[in-house]
This record gives sequence, structure tokens and C-alpha cells, in this order.
Amino acid sequence: MNPNPTAHIAIVDDDPAIRDGVSRYLSEQGLRATSVADSREARNLLRRTKVDLILLDVMLPGETGLALLRELRTVNAAPVILLTAVSGEVDRVVGLELGAEDYICKPFSLRELLARIRIVLRRQTITNDEPPSSRASIYRFEQWRLDARGRSLTSPTGGYVDLTTGEFDLLLVFLDHPNQVLNRDYLLDLTRGRSSPMIDRTIDVQIMRLRRKLEGDPQSPRMIKTVRNGGYLFTPVVERSDAD
Repeated sequence: MNPNPTAHIAIVDDDPAIRDGVSRYLSEQGLRATSVADSREARNLLRRTKVDLILLDVMLPGETGLALLRELRTVNAAPVILLTAVSGEVDRVVGLELGAEDYICKPFSLRELLARIRIVLRRQTITNDEPPSSRASIYRFEQWRLDARGRSLTSPTGGYVDLTTGEFDLLLVFLDHPNQVLNRDYLLDLTRGRSSPMIDRTIDVQIMRLRRKLEGDPQSPRMIKTVRNGGYLFTPVVERSDAD
């Protein structure tokens, strides 16, 4: 399945050479690109128009990109790819913990950036479409309810819980494979795909974020168990149906 060929990409970077170069290249590839220089301009852009993906520089002047990302994850569902000049694993993991879908280190190849964008857009397209006929549309576990078609998760108290694309994909894999030990490689294959070069801790970060949203005590999880030298085990009984 091909991603939306006319997807709108927002570029948030204070370097005019990067903004202009990336914007021009993406436009040449048939994508729509809008560039802004800081967090304030980014908020104005996102308030007045819909974007399909955000390229976000970590080291913005004033308010950092990570601070903006933290806010965006509560008000905007568009996936985020971080542009970072920092190559340390800790900094990359922080971005993933805050809800970024991917990252790319500066200086980067425009071709690699385009490939990363297409991978994220493709995943977004797949998860936004109706699930295959073999997949249930409603999942229930531990009084939680996931509507796979509507991409909505309802807590036992009836409140809606926001999930990033990566969190949604990972939870869906667990719900389709309850009480099975799934190793990290398998989870990466089913969520991000091997065409997306990710660091080893990506799945661990996603698991940590899911536990924070699902578990009463994320430090002593009951639902998503760690299996030493094995991977992860989703323990709840899962009920599936095509509709309520």
C-alpha cells in the first residue's frame, strides 16, 4: 500500500538552509511541504491547517523541539520525525518516550529522510484503514476496550486514552497474540518493519509507554510481562468481536 502521495509535511527547523532544502526536495518528490522556524510558528501552522507528518528539530531556539513534542502529543495526532544533531542514545530515547515515531541525525541524506517519511506515512495509512477481515474490530481485555477501526482505546472507567501510532500498533500486536512470548525482533517486524533502521531499545521504550497507560503500577506490570532472554508476554484474556 502506498502512502498518500500528496501528504502535507511540516518542517520545523531554525536553519533556513535546511528548511529551504528539505522543502524544495519534498516538493520535487510530489509532497506538499510547509516550513516554519520555531515553536510559535509551528503552533500557528498546526492551528490553521492539517498536516500529515511533522519534521521537528530538537534544538530550536527558545522552546526546544522536545518541549513542543510533549505538548503536541496531547493535542495533535500527526506523527513526528525528530531532526537531531545529537547522536547519543539517551537523547534519542527521550524523543521516542515523548511520542516521536522516528528520528534522523544531522547531517542527513535527503533520500534517507524521504525514505523515513514514506515508511511512517505508510504505517499511518495502514493503521488508519479498516483492519483485514481476519482481524477483529473490537478487542476487550481487563475491562479495557480497543476499537481497531476507530483507533480508540477506552479505559475501565470509560475515559479515552490517546495512543501514538507506534503504541497503537504494538498494542494491536499483543491483542492478536495474547499469552505468547514475543521477542523484540518479532515486535519490530510487525510494528515498524525492518526497512526502518531503529535502535535496539525502541520496543523497550514503546513497552514502557504502554505500561504507563495500561498498568496500575508500571513498575510492577501485570499485563505486559518481561520474559528474561525472551521478550514480552501479554497476559490478559482477550475477547474479540466484529462489533459491539
